[in-house]
Amino acid sequence: MCFGSPESDVVEVNRGLLKELEDMGFSMARAAWALHHSGNSSLEEAVNWIVDHENDSQFDKMPVVEFNIEIESPNPRDVTAETAQARANELKERARELREEEETKREREREKERIRAGKEMMEAKRIAEENERKRNIIIALRKAEKDEEKQAREKIMQKVNADKAERKSRLGLQTEAGSTSTSTLVAPLDADRILMPSPSPASKAEEMRECLRSLRRNHKEEDQRTMRRVFETLLMIVRNAAKNPDEEKYKRIRVTNRLFQERVGRFREGMEFMELCGFKREEGSEFLSLAKHDADMSRLRDAAFQLQSAVTNPFFGLLSKEAAEE
Repeated sequence: MCFGSPESDVVEVNRGLLKELEDMGFSMARAAWALHHSGNSSLEEAVNWIVDHENDSQFDKMPVVEFNIEIESPNPRDVTAETAQARANELKERARELREEEETKREREREKERIRAGKEMMEAKRIAEENERKRNIIIALRKAEKDEEKQAREKIMQKVNADKAERKSRLGLQTEAGSTSTSTLVAPLDADRILMPSPSPASKAEEMRECLRSLRRNHKEEDQRTMRRVFETLLMIVRNAAKNPDEEKYKRIRVTNRLFQERVGRFREGMEFMELCGFKREEGSEFLSLAKHDADMSRLRDAAFQLQSAVTNPFFGLLSKEAAEE
């Protein structure tokens, strides 16, 4: 008795089913193997097996067939050749349809996999493009800040040169332009008239800029709108003091004022910037005041210029050398 190996020489089959398969046009060898491997269960199972193994040539060899009466059909069907052929075709067609359905399912799965891979590729491309765009924005902002710093330095140097010329003129010295156009003798200098030079305007402006940078860097966890409101409040205070030098109300700030505390007073750097602008705490008082002799219009204009830069540049202070090193 054989149990499924093609090399077996003896198989047990159902005589009635074997005859039906032969009537359908299948060879006796393949019909015998089909009944053997399908367990003589049914004609349909045998046909399905034949269709699935139609390209397996090893089953063309005729095995030794034993007809087991125990598995014979009690009432073998008496069918004509035409009926048998039609049933064979029907069973073949059904087997092919099942194979096609399986292939369709596999193709759908492959298509889903292709779509998933395509989406992953597109997402990776989008992320790469977004990172490139952000990198270009940062580069552009760094360049803009460098250009802004260069312009600020040039403006400061122009003011330094103008201050030098003004001091020379006050001391009775010839300026560079005047030395080539006149030969008038310069009177001896009166020691009592010599004035000590004030601190460099350039260094004061740089202190202001660095103070604002520190304010932005040290509180970068704050909401951007909050920091913008700090800069805008300082800008409003400085502009009012510069535009109205004779009005006392614009030169005195109550430190305990709720809005001032919320927007400026709670930040150490904000109070330091007020001091750099000339505001000083009145002794035994809750006011910051800008005394007349401390109200330097040039300094206030510098402060307004630095604050305007901080207000208009959302990355102010975040792309400086110190921030990059962090």
